[in-house]
Amino acid sequence: MDVATKGSTPTLRPSPEHTPERTRPRLRIPRADLLIGASYLVLAATILSGQWRDTSGSYLIKSGQDQTMWEWFFSVTAHSVANLQNPLGTHLQNFPAGVNMMANTAMFGVGVPLTPVTLLFGPTVTFVLVLTLGLGGTAFAWYRLLSRELVSSRAAAAIGGLFCGFAPAMISHANAHPNFVLLVLLPVIAGQLIRMARRAGDAETPRPRRRVRDAVILGLLVAMQIALGEEPLLIFALAFAVFAIGYYLREPRTGLRMLRRIAPTVALAAVITLVLAAIPLWWQFFGPQSYRSIDHGQMGNDLKTITQFPSESLGGMFSPGQSVAINPTEQNAYFGWPLLLLLVVTAALLWRERMVRAATGVIAVFGVLSLGSEAMFGKEGTGVMLPWRLLESVPLVNSMLETRLTMAAIPAIAVILALATERAIALWKESAVDPKPLAWFAALTFALLPLVPTILPVAERTVTPQFFADGTVDRYVDDGSVVVVPPPRPPDAKALRWQADAGFSFPLAGGYFVGPTGADKKAIYGPAARATASLLVKAQDTGKVPVIDADDRASALADLRFWRADVVVLPQTHHDDTLRQTMASLLGVEPTRVQDVWVWDVRALR
Repeated sequence: MDVATKGSTPTLRPSPEHTPERTRPRLRIPRADLLIGASYLVLAATILSGQWRDTSGSYLIKSGQDQTMWEWFFSVTAHSVANLQNPLGTHLQNFPAGVNMMANTAMFGVGVPLTPVTLLFGPTVTFVLVLTLGLGGTAFAWYRLLSRELVSSRAAAAIGGLFCGFAPAMISHANAHPNFVLLVLLPVIAGQLIRMARRAGDAETPRPRRRVRDAVILGLLVAMQIALGEEPLLIFALAFAVFAIGYYLREPRTGLRMLRRIAPTVALAAVITLVLAAIPLWWQFFGPQSYRSIDHGQMGNDLKTITQFPSESLGGMFSPGQSVAINPTEQNAYFGWPLLLLLVVTAALLWRERMVRAATGVIAVFGVLSLGSEAMFGKEGTGVMLPWRLLESVPLVNSMLETRLTMAAIPAIAVILALATERAIALWKESAVDPKPLAWFAALTFALLPLVPTILPVAERTVTPQFFADGTVDRYVDDGSVVVVPPPRPPDAKALRWQADAGFSFPLAGGYFVGPTGADKKAIYGPAARATASLLVKAQDTGKVPVIDADDRASALADLRFWRADVVVLPQTHHDDTLRQTMASLLGVEPTRVQDVWVWDVRALR
């Protein structure tokens, strides 16, 4: 809400919309805002500079295989658009069942409009561009919201925006998850809801035309966010609801009156969103290879993650803690003990301000929920059951990684920091010798300095085998698939890049995606297990050729027919000699050396 709080009484400060000089829309962004936005963008590019320096030969090392998956998503989306094919589903991996792209967070909201970038410069450029614009753009969007609706000080808003765009969770996801980095629309949606609530609170009821316009804008924004990422949208919606409850907790009648006035507009916006997103959402939940839910298991934050510093930060360099995150891309808490201490003291001092109380409520609620169903400390169970246990069976909510709920606290923390900073600046203007502003900025520096992100590390990317890069593979494929030994899967998805480099001229058996398995359509990562794929993975992991019997050979033949395989390809890889002997024993024939790979032409077996 557009509030400036002094003492215990909330007072509305004039909204930019309501001042005479802002009666007409301003298309020009102030120079100060441009400078702040450019600074955010430079910082984002610096953090990702390792990847920017070599977009063809390197990748973000802490992404695991997620960067390969996301680059494949962007690449196959561009391929579908360029060939006028349906981008919502594809058979280019997990052949012949295929992949439901809408159920795999393919981010059509950027994948489709950035098709020219992907086709001209490659999917890695699209990937790192989205991450860079995501970090800088999200920071700037929150800065604009804070400067328009919360504080009058640009410096205070800039600090809040900086934290929103470059918080530990944002930097962690910048290794691999653009859908949790490009969050530009969330503060825009928040701003639209705040303006709607303000108009609903005016003495004069908004005109029907104004309500329809508000609903159209909100509906469009939510539909666009669905095309960017649904999980961040769900977390944001829950957090905004908790914030609103906290804001009106001491004035429930006012809150209920506001809710009644705004509900019709929100309902109309929901209808508009459903109309705009009906086809993609139907495809996601009812289309080919759709699924009902995915069981992640215990994915809550360890209690230690709350006070530790993130690995990619100054604090993580000089004071690393125990590795207790799910993986390096899910360091969703890691606020560090200095910031937590500062927040506790600041919230206590500013507790009379309703914005601070509401923000603190969001931090507390989502901080507890993010711990999962059982509190863990140092990766050891404590036996303490937590509220998330009650939500594990709620549809949609149960598909979220509970650790990510901590991200709801990021803008709430920014609100507290921005309000306190504005207070300090105001005191400084009143008296340059007052020690309290200096104490605040010293404490703020002490809290945020350890969280300053470092440049994300990169590693050399495996070169695409010439067999794929120059199109030789096309001579071995009719209308069937290519089976790489072993088939691509979540721990090793390099073949997805090889397929993209070959121009998507063939489908792949296996892959890295989320898809259904079994009659209950519960999702898993990667394809359903096939006997031959499991045997090959075991051989590669152990480095030993397994004993092959008649049942194994029969399973291999059945699997090749299931995959409709035209060719089996063994590139240079870990324990490739073991894999060659294993595959030769399964098929009863030695492979042919073609360029830099071993090849079994199995078209006759179909």
